[in-house]
Amino acid sequence: MSPPDPAVVARLRAAGCVFAEDEAELLLAAAPTAAVLDGLVARRVAGEPLEQVLGWAEFCGQRFAVEPGVFVPRRRTELLVRAAVQGARPGAVVLDLCCGVGAVGAAVATALGPVELHAADVDPAAVRCARRNLAGRGTVHEGDLFAPLPAGLAGRVDVLVVNAPYVPTDAIALMPPEARDHEARAALDGGADGLDVHRRVAAGVRRWLAPGGSLLIETSRRQAPGTQALVAAAGLAARVVTDDDLDGTAVIGRLDP
Repeated sequence: MSPPDPAVVARLRAAGCVFAEDEAELLLAAAPTAAVLDGLVARRVAGEPLEQVLGWAEFCGQRFAVEPGVFVPRRRTELLVRAAVQGARPGAVVLDLCCGVGAVGAAVATALGPVELHAADVDPAAVRCARRNLAGRGTVHEGDLFAPLPAGLAGRVDVLVVNAPYVPTDAIALMPPEARDHEARAALDGGADGLDVHRRVAAGVRRWLAPGGSLLIETSRRQAPGTQALVAAAGLAARVVTDDDLDGTAVIGRLDP
């Protein structure tokens, strides 16, 4: 592969892109013409996340379609996938709640083999992406948390993965511009303490889990005790798992058989 255009690299570096050379190569590969390349670079220089500019994000070794405005899968969420797969079985019923583009559910399904996969999100753009990413692999429902799920799923979910928003409202202004300016507010804002959606998930989870089923929620180290308490109050055996390399934290709750 030829080295990226130095002018493109210089534009990206001037805009604060730390990995300017790598980004330049990806943008060049995505652009069929010089005019398209100039437009892609301009979007990136303006602060749009690289994944939204490219139209895809890599997660757990797979590429997932993303659109402008949707939440971009983070590497730290790979902890959620790894924890979900441990102890699960092929043929399990998997629910990816607050699914975004469907990356977590797809990665779990890939690791486990054949599963019955459902995903749900309230953001129409994210749902569009998830339906592309999960085509032929699962069913994507549009709506708020458990509301759009079919009644026949109640009491059958073996693995429930949730990457709900958990950023406290006042902290959104402190997030990198890529996130706060270019991702849906509903995918970031967790309320005053960041736990509003976790409360709602915990309040409804027992209706949907199968006996012995597990709930796995991504959270932060600071908020983990609060999330754990919510899951425990719902009657699940709750624990916290972390991964320093990924900078990931999750709470796992298990419903007794």
